[in-house]
Amino acid sequence: MKLPESQVAVLNAASATDETPIDRLATEADLKPETATQAVFELRDESLLDVTERESVEYELTEEGRAYVEADLPETRLYRAAVDAGADEDPVQMGQVIGAADLDGPEVDIALANYGRKGYGDIESGELAADPDADAGADPEAAALETLAGGEGADGIDDEVLDQLVSRNLLDRNERTVRTVTLTDAGVTALMEGVETAETVDRLTPEMLTSGAWQDVAFTEYNVEADAPEVQGGKTHVLRQTAERVKDVLVGMGFQEMEGPHADADFWINDCLFMPQDHPARTHWDRFALDVPPIADLPDELVDNVERAHRAGVGEDGDGYHSPWSEDFARAIALRGHTTSLSMRYLSGTEVGELDPPQRYFSVEKVYRNDTLDATHLLEFFQIEGWVMAENLSVRDLMGTFVEFYEQFGITDIQFKPHYNPYTEPSFELFGKHPTTGELIEIGNSGMFRDEVLEPLGVEHDVMAWGLALERLAMLTTGAEDIRDLHGTLADLDFLRGAEVTY
Repeated sequence: MKLPESQVAVLNAASATDETPIDRLATEADLKPETATQAVFELRDESLLDVTERESVEYELTEEGRAYVEADLPETRLYRAAVDAGADEDPVQMGQVIGAADLDGPEVDIALANYGRKGYGDIESGELAADPDADAGADPEAAALETLAGGEGADGIDDEVLDQLVSRNLLDRNERTVRTVTLTDAGVTALMEGVETAETVDRLTPEMLTSGAWQDVAFTEYNVEADAPEVQGGKTHVLRQTAERVKDVLVGMGFQEMEGPHADADFWINDCLFMPQDHPARTHWDRFALDVPPIADLPDELVDNVERAHRAGVGEDGDGYHSPWSEDFARAIALRGHTTSLSMRYLSGTEVGELDPPQRYFSVEKVYRNDTLDATHLLEFFQIEGWVMAENLSVRDLMGTFVEFYEQFGITDIQFKPHYNPYTEPSFELFGKHPTTGELIEIGNSGMFRDEVLEPLGVEHDVMAWGLALERLAMLTTGAEDIRDLHGTLADLDFLRGAEVTY
């Protein structure tokens, strides 16, 4: 039997009893990995080799993971500091324990988030209690990090522990396909009978034709049924397609686009919306505060008007919140949790001057929220913000706007549900039916701005407003069942490549 040189080398390096990985086979045959791989599959097609494929998962510590091997996990350090402070008997001030635990920057939030999850104790009203029966020395996540750092591999480590460490960015999970090779009976027979190296060429040249050398060589066989390399051309991301279509639809309905900062003063993000400063959504648990100097250029008169609305309300029947209000907090900067901060800037006249009705404005911009990741929530997503200022607006006008808007996307089964917002009254949520699962998905929130929002801004007309989720609109139009398939580190590339170009 005559075979090409690379195939002869691979056949001689393979074993009939032991599975040999292709990369090791390439080394023993003194071939490039890609050449060895091609030869292996050609020999498999001739039934001389068997190829077995297995999925291999390997774990590698990240830089943060290696640091915690040396210094212990933040929650472990917090628990030990709590016990040393006597929190296993009586609760102690959280700040005292955090200082003693030598936690720095983001380690504080990491420690607090995992402290309760692991049953180390409770955190309530700024005080921390420690469970005396907890065993921080037996923490399975810490043990797993030490095992992997020692080079022992992930065998024997619980999958849930590995998944948790990956989600915490302490481990990198690397998945790859390992192919191993064994000689078939036909391959063994061929070697016993003798395999010779054939001089092969993969193309016919002018020199071979003129010299007649083509008559003495063997031409490489081509498998015309083999899969051709898949070429993935570039295309506009499905979310960008949806965003551009939304913009065109709203411009066609007479709206103008708003622009503004992603990082803004809490004043614009929440205070102007009549959100009390002690509202749970304004704590460090739910907002991304930035460690930067506070904003200085807020309109003084507007600040006074907003503070007065918070403290005393608006109008004869206004009552306000009777809760703390701090101008320092209002000037503090955070990533915006909604693009309604842009609406406040425009309605107040700060951005484009005083506006006379009728006015229609919108934005399609990114917002940031400390949500729990699931099929319909991300830490950052795109919001379709919009508002209309006019005389004698009603909820019917607002609902009619949504009906007209969503009809442009083939969505005609919008449902409305009454809701409460601190900044709109009346308020309602919007739901759309998923085309694949039939499940109702919340796609937005809306309402009529309250007097407590409009009066401090100097607006004397009705304003209806909404915030819609771009990703959830894309889910309804593409059939995606998980928002994480659309963008982010877990995006489904096959889904994105195969999604129909709709715009």
